[in-house]
Order: sequence, then C-alpha cells, then structure tokens
Amino acid sequence: MKNIYEAAASNRRKSAIVIVAFVLFVTLAVYFISRGFAAYYGYETGGLGMTGLALIISGLMSLGSYWFSDKIVLGISGAKPAKRREYFDFYTVAENLAIASGLPKPKLYVIDDTAPNAFATGRDPKHAVVVATTGLLDKLNRTELEGVVAHELSHVKNYDTRLMSIVAVLVGLVALLGDWLLRARWFGSRSRDSQDNKMGALFLVVGLVFAILSPIIAQLIQLAISRRREFLADASAIGITRQPNGLISALKKISSDREPLEVANKATAHLYFANPLKNRHDAIGWFASLFNTHPPVSQRIKALEAMA
Repeated sequence: MKNIYEAAASNRRKSAIVIVAFVLFVTLAVYFISRGFAAYYGYETGGLGMTGLALIISGLMSLGSYWFSDKIVLGISGAKPAKRREYFDFYTVAENLAIASGLPKPKLYVIDDTAPNAFATGRDPKHAVVVATTGLLDKLNRTELEGVVAHELSHVKNYDTRLMSIVAVLVGLVALLGDWLLRARWFGSRSRDSQDNKMGALFLVVGLVFAILSPIIAQLIQLAISRRREFLADASAIGITRQPNGLISALKKISSDREPLEVANKATAHLYFANPLKNRHDAIGWFASLFNTHPPVSQRIKALEAMA
C-alpha cells in the first residue's frame, strides 16, 4: 500500500518519463523530416528553415489557445458564473479547498446540464476557473463534491494546462512538418541534385516514414500524458482532502451515470473530470484505450483504494 505522498511522487516520475520520451521522439521526428526536406529540395539543413516556420506557426496557434483557453471553453460550454447563495456547497467547498491547497480561490462557473461532470481551465492559478454541471451538484454529496473539486484544483496546482499547451505545440510542429513534406512529395518538384545523392534519397525515405507515422504517434503520446496527469490529480486531491473514499464514491457515481453531456466535444473532452464522451462510442479493448483522454475509471478507483 502506498501513502498519498508516495503515490503522487510515483505519478510525477511516470509523467516525467512519458514527457521525456515524447520530447525525444519529437526531436527525432523533426530531425528526419527536416533532412527529408533538405534531400528533396537539395539544400543544406540549418538556419530557420521549414522546422522554424512550423514551430512559429504551431507556437502562435497554441499560444492563442493557451492565453484565451478559459474564455473559449466557457463560451463553448455555455457556462455561467456560480452565485454563492444558489450554489452554496460548491462555493464554500472551493473556498475551503483553495485555502487548504494554498491557491487563490478560482472563479466558479456552472453548466446547466444534468450529466454529472466538472473541469478546470485557466493558464495559471491566478486565472483558474472551476466549472461544474448542475447534475454534479445535484447528485453528489458534499464529501464527494470535495473530492471532485480537489481533483480539479490539483490540475491547476500542477500546471497541467501549461504542460498540455507545450505538448500541443510539439504535436502541432510534427503534424505541420509531416503534412508539408507529404504535400511536397506529391505535388512539388524534386531537385535534380538530390536524385543522384544516395544518402539524400535515404533521408527522404526515412523522412517520409516519419511524416506519415509521427503525427499519429505524437498524438498517442499526448493522450498518454493526459491520462497520466489524471492519476496525478487524483493522488494530489487526496493530499488535499485526506478523504480517498469521497473521490472513489464520486468516480463510481459519475461513471455509472449513463446520461450524455450534451455540451462536450472532442476538443474539450480532455478537460473534464471523467470522459464526457463515454456513451458516444462502443470501442473497447487495449487498442481503443490508446485513444482515450482519460484512464479507465476502474484503474483510477483501484489506485485510490490502494491509498485508502
């Protein structure tokens, strides 16, 4: 049995390993795709080049999303500010847990939807927003609500929004480079000098392989990082509430509820406490789980019960 500190430390180590592997893979992919460009057009790699251009475009797109993510997501979800008198438990739970975790009290919003769920957004603790559905506030008791809100505050405290924004930049970089190389291969004209260069031809072939596979692999690793951060947020939440059973009970209630969350979509699904798209597909098994934004609820409960 692991205590909460050991569990949190273990999840941080595993997250770090996945992140390091992701950065190494992106570096390798960018190198070979860039060499593929050089071989195709017959120039020496170096300087800004296609890699720098892709990094700038991907970075600007992700920066805009990161900076305005809270406003964008709140608008898409139809969330409205939570009033203290109307949502007293939600308001006071968030206040108490913010004090316990050493965070500023986040802004609180409510989505009028009977499906129980919640999410946190915002670029840093000072701009954090915690959102809950009316279904969550109606169906969970105060102890269960504490577990869910503590989980969301843990995402804020662990700077998960910032981390996933950086990951998104790298995924976008690989996707753009791969797409450009494939378009150049099919619609561009290859340099005559590169046709006589055997090493250049080899780099082109390897670059094309990476251009095809890298975006898919990068997205899979991005989803793996997202799932690992969910485990970390669960462990961190217990460190705040000291009540594993509240979070366990909340997970069981939410996972057993079959009502779909109407406002959720693929772009926002990774933000939620539990997968809001769980009722929209029937794919099961190990391969299908690779494309999930959240780990299976059974695994989350098992990890929490080991700390109880």
